[in-house]
Amino acid sequence: MNETKTEVAAHPIKDGIVQAIKGAGDVFTATLESVSGSVAGALKGVGKVGASAIEVVTDVTRGAIDGAVEVGADIGHAAKGIAVGVLRGTKETGEAALATVSHTARTVIQHTAKVGGDLAAAAKGVVQGAIHTAKDLSVDAAKAASAAGQSALDAAQELGSSAAEKVRNALTGTIDGVKVVLKEPFVSTDKK
Repeated sequence: MNETKTEVAAHPIKDGIVQAIKGAGDVFTATLESVSGSVAGALKGVGKVGASAIEVVTDVTRGAIDGAVEVGADIGHAAKGIAVGVLRGTKETGEAALATVSHTARTVIQHTAKVGGDLAAAAKGVVQGAIHTAKDLSVDAAKAASAAGQSALDAAQELGSSAAEKVRNALTGTIDGVKVVLKEPFVSTDKK
């Protein structure tokens, strides 16, 4: 493997995810632990402020998806681990946690589409992650699930109607006993 500093393919988060999944075999736990540690460590370096924190979450999420795809891991389990790991790594609660889970869900869908992954599994996984950590975040599970689901759907709609349909279908009904409430977009049908 070429280890030049200009090599774009090398990514410490992706490499960490690949090694963690290969070592543990448990995609959810390996992803959660690697993402949580990466987010927490990166935030110590940049401070927990606005754009820097968003950039950290985005970078870690993308690297984690790339790693999961590289080893052929279940993208749904990886997405759940990403959501839980990001939220644990940021240590945010309440409304701030909802904003973070929304951003994470959007990034998961956008990057999963970019690498040709299963959008339905990714959407369901990120919602499961939001539900999984809701109590720790001091937020209602339905509110966390709906925030993640809505952001996943919004990101999918930007990708096109086929992507939106896959995500909407994956999030219809209840997930882990929680009803996910999605709002349909306002689309004008009277364009001339």
